[in-house]
Amino acid sequence: MLVAYEIALRLGIFVAVLIALAAAEAVWPRRTRAMARWVRWPGNLGIVALNALTVRVLLPVTTAAVALAGERQGTGLLPALGLPDWAAFIAAFVALDLVIYLQHVLFHAVPGLWRLHRMHHADLDFDVTTGGRFHPLEILISMAIKLAAIVALGAPASAVIVFEIALNALAMFNHANLRLPVGVDAMLRRVVVTPDMHRVHHSISPEETNSNYGFNLPWWDRLFGTYRPQPKDGHEKMVIGIRQFRTARDLRLDRMLIQPALNTAGRADTPAAARDSASRRAQT
Repeated sequence: MLVAYEIALRLGIFVAVLIALAAAEAVWPRRTRAMARWVRWPGNLGIVALNALTVRVLLPVTTAAVALAGERQGTGLLPALGLPDWAAFIAAFVALDLVIYLQHVLFHAVPGLWRLHRMHHADLDFDVTTGGRFHPLEILISMAIKLAAIVALGAPASAVIVFEIALNALAMFNHANLRLPVGVDAMLRRVVVTPDMHRVHHSISPEETNSNYGFNLPWWDRLFGTYRPQPKDGHEKMVIGIRQFRTARDLRLDRMLIQPALNTAGRADTPAAARDSASRRAQT
């Protein structure tokens, strides 16, 4: 039943969450903006629309449709385990979230993938629109990885739809420029990634960029040793973005699309390489 309304459901929830979080940011901002919304939002929202169109044109089948076909054939790991429906749903959701975490780590570690992913990090502010700011080629690679994971798992279609909706909604939430009470943040980050937790990942400092990779569930960062509770300079003073792209011109949609081909930085092009290079310089 969910599959029939998948697109309308996802679009409706996306718009509702975007509007609600944008309003909440205006009332309870966490940081003072470095750039006005009218400078950043046309490019960020433009890339969201372009990505949606690109996926629809180049990948005519949805993740839910692939999952439904697998359900009908009974293929994949979860059907082979014979789990009850509720357990298969939970296992699929958690496993897909782990795949997204590992994919995120990979996009930071491999230079060619980082050149695509760094467009997400090159935003000079951190707000709800940053959550959808990804290069179209990264989106296509991510979709291919998700489709492969869905087929391998034999994930139920209902779990895939709920996961995709949660991924979109929580990506906007944990990128929001939203001030949460300290106690609320501490409670929430036991079960979901909060804005204060993920904001550390968008620091210009390489050792902080190489932390807090999670989007939905916060457990993977703790499990794999990539969790950093707070930025060293505090949330108000930390610098957002990457060093190569710091002008308003770099926030335009056309510049965002060609950014992977710009400003080669050699070995230090990935955050990990930059961190290692800085460490070696400190030791000499």
